[in-house]
Amino acid sequence: VPWSDPDKGQAAMITRMDADIGRILDALDALGIAEETVVIFSSDNGPHDEGGHDTGRFEPAGPLRGMKRDLYEGGIRVPFVVRWPGTTPAGTTSDLIGYSGDLMATAAELAGAACPPDTDSISLVPTLTGRPERQVQHDYLYWEFHERGGKQAVRQGRWKAVRSPWSEDATTELYDLDRDLGEADDVAAEHPE
Repeated sequence: VPWSDPDKGQAAMITRMDADIGRILDALDALGIAEETVVIFSSDNGPHDEGGHDTGRFEPAGPLRGMKRDLYEGGIRVPFVVRWPGTTPAGTTSDLIGYSGDLMATAAELAGAACPPDTDSISLVPTLTGRPERQVQHDYLYWEFHERGGKQAVRQGRWKAVRSPWSEDATTELYDLDRDLGEADDVAAEHPE
């Protein structure tokens, strides 16, 4: 099947981004500053299905349900890749549950500054420096989205609740992400608590 112009544009954007990030990493190595430079790659939301590209071609959300503007994992779970040679152990992965607001406490700790009080931000420095046993965890994370009638979601450990539309009579769905990463099996009836 021939590729549409939006699909070609999507592929070109990913190829260009990959090449340019490679150039930045190569420049850090060439300048001899890679070990003093933390490089973080992430996103603010899951993949989008706008612009006419075929999401079935690239399967950008993989096994996750949802896209940008959804509060299912496909809309809010994003990659978070770190390169810090000599500090962040290469080839490691983490199951830490965090959000982009954690960059504030992380940057503050790395800079030797105090994180502003009354934030939900936790420093990721223990995980980044290969000391996950010292990592503080969020008790829960909460999201809300005001468009399309509003939506809410909360994640606590393995459990994820999603309510849409945002109203008193809305149904709350519950998912056990340890067993159901794709959020296909609503277990709210079995766990009313």
